[in-house]
Amino acid sequence: VLLLIWLASGLYRVLPDEQGVVLRFGKFIKTTQPGLNYHIPMPIETVQTPKVTKVNRVDVGFRPASDTGRSTGVGNVPEESLMLTGDENIVDAEMIVQYKIKDPEAYLFNFIEPELTVREASEASLRTVVGRHNIDEALTSGKFMIQEETKELVQSILDKYKTGIIVVAVQLQDVSPPQQVIAAFKDVASAKEDKNKMVNQAEGYRNDLI
Repeated sequence: VLLLIWLASGLYRVLPDEQGVVLRFGKFIKTTQPGLNYHIPMPIETVQTPKVTKVNRVDVGFRPASDTGRSTGVGNVPEESLMLTGDENIVDAEMIVQYKIKDPEAYLFNFIEPELTVREASEASLRTVVGRHNIDEALTSGKFMIQEETKELVQSILDKYKTGIIVVAVQLQDVSPPQQVIAAFKDVASAKEDKNKMVNQAEGYRNDLI
């Protein structure tokens, strides 16, 4: 009876969003697909079932209210968000990175702390990409380009370390001047708008005379 119970303990179920990873004495043997499966019972073989279709999220430069202990809003993380642009200005950039598991074996055994690894790779990539662009691009027209370049760079870093992770999306949440100088940036933007307005008025007056 005890032998039958031990043999029956090898039955296990893999859910539709999971993939089974079978280990024999701690060494990877094979992966199994969703459904009812069997492995040699413990302590000979064990099974882990990571969720391979789940889209995980990592925040860079800020944390949601649930992570900061606040009831509302988000918490800024300046040590992650403040970075230099290519023309040596400082911007405050926040980003969301979404990823999935593409190789369960590599994900489980090639590194530890997946969330921390993805966050640090993402932060390093964003700093590198922002450093290639000037501040006007980072604040306005270049955001989409920065997102795409950052996504490619993050993926290349994660592939280099064989993490078994695929980056689904990179989204810039907010790119703005640092809080200490945001008023000065607004004054500069307002001055540029006034300049353009006056130039257009002068051109209109010139055209009327002609």
